[in-house]
Amino acid sequence: MKLSFLPTLRPLFLPFFLGVLTVAGFAPFDLFFLPLVTLAVLFRLWGRASGARSAAWIGLAFGLGLFGAGVNWVYVSLHDFGGMPLAVAVAVTALFCCVLALFPLAVGLAQSWLGGSTARRYLLTLPALWVLGEWLRGWIFTGFPWLALGNSQAPHGPLVGFAPLLGVYGVSLTLVFSAGMLALLLERKTAALAVGLASLWLAGWGLKQVEWTEPQGAPLSVSLLQGNVPQEMKWRPEKAVETLDLYRGLALKSRARLTIMPETALPMFIDEVPRAYFEQLAAHANELGGDVVLGVPEFDGKNYFNSVLGFGVAPVQIYRKVHLVPFGEYIPLKPLLPWLVHQVLHIPLDDFARGEQYQAPLQVAGQKLAMAVCYEDVFGEELIRQLPAATMLVNLSNDAWFGDSVAPWQHLQISRMRALETGRYMLRATNNGVTAILDQHGHSVKLAPQFELTRLDGAAQGYGGATPYVRWGNWAVLALLGIMLAMGWRGWTRRRT
Repeated sequence: MKLSFLPTLRPLFLPFFLGVLTVAGFAPFDLFFLPLVTLAVLFRLWGRASGARSAAWIGLAFGLGLFGAGVNWVYVSLHDFGGMPLAVAVAVTALFCCVLALFPLAVGLAQSWLGGSTARRYLLTLPALWVLGEWLRGWIFTGFPWLALGNSQAPHGPLVGFAPLLGVYGVSLTLVFSAGMLALLLERKTAALAVGLASLWLAGWGLKQVEWTEPQGAPLSVSLLQGNVPQEMKWRPEKAVETLDLYRGLALKSRARLTIMPETALPMFIDEVPRAYFEQLAAHANELGGDVVLGVPEFDGKNYFNSVLGFGVAPVQIYRKVHLVPFGEYIPLKPLLPWLVHQVLHIPLDDFARGEQYQAPLQVAGQKLAMAVCYEDVFGEELIRQLPAATMLVNLSNDAWFGDSVAPWQHLQISRMRALETGRYMLRATNNGVTAILDQHGHSVKLAPQFELTRLDGAAQGYGGATPYVRWGNWAVLALLGIMLAMGWRGWTRRRT
């Protein structure tokens, strides 16, 4: 049978492959230089496109490669643990990747429409449009900023030196701008471009040497508990008592002032946990002059919350998760989609309410902890609401939903970026990995092996002060994008007149 459509698709093979290859720039592969190369080649493909339609198809192919290879682990959550039928899970995952691929499509279309000289397109229009697309993807439909290119540089890439200044989108901008310079260099081969590219990366390396925050107090002993409870067993009633005993045993053996358990470590509501359980943990914490922080669902008589409970020497405190996962912790338009809730998805506790947008850090063990539950730490602009008051960052997560995929490592890399942006230690307690203590530069102080029952003991240093990103948030990089687009637009309008 003759495949007559192949000649039409052949020009899209390269951009698709470039998208797939870009994923290797992220954890766990950590080839941080790859996105620079793949984006430079993509820019040249867009520069040679015959028109807006061709540029759009190139962007779509790149996006399908990037997200198809980079976030296909969504299937594991939907099918393996969400109970969705295989065919439906495959279709939903494919649709999800296609929707994400619309952002690179829009970049290709917009840059073709704006036009301009090759230099303006590579150095102004394309970098600004790409990062604007990442930012929009981070908040449209509650946001999914996973695989923002800036994350690929954490923690070792020189360009992460810009993270304390401009955040992850600023790092993305310097990376994509570098790709534009490389694309132009491949065409014009001028010394000025080579020097400019090298200078930008050297500037990033130089900024990495700056200490934006200062140590506050003595180092704190911490224990991060990793229960390694199988996700398919976690919410079974007959497993609940065993899980409580498991975490109690780990906690009572700790000699640290601060003990942290993962998201929903206790698989029952706070009022269902025996009072003696909390009293025993509190007594042990008091003996050590410290506190316990753990994840547990909460029902306040009206609403359900995915909560974090802190207690011990300090008074009892609660943090309630704000940024919920659509279809995981709540169902959008639930009254209109009863079939999805009752017949397709089988996800426990899918009716959580949001906590208050602005919550004070938990004051425990002599530190102030900025809390993030699950993928809340993907949203840097939300986490800094608790800063500069907070002295440490804490992420409680259950990445068991992703199975043995690249997602937990990608999530760890995102946490590294949050540490870099804020100049704070990040403590990550997860159900089955990747549990870690990260320093203020995003480097691993200690890392627990995945899929093992363990207690990660170590020390964490509190930090005070505020990086420029903590003060400005994303406003600074958005202002830069506006200036770059205005300059690109001005060049386009002059060319037309």
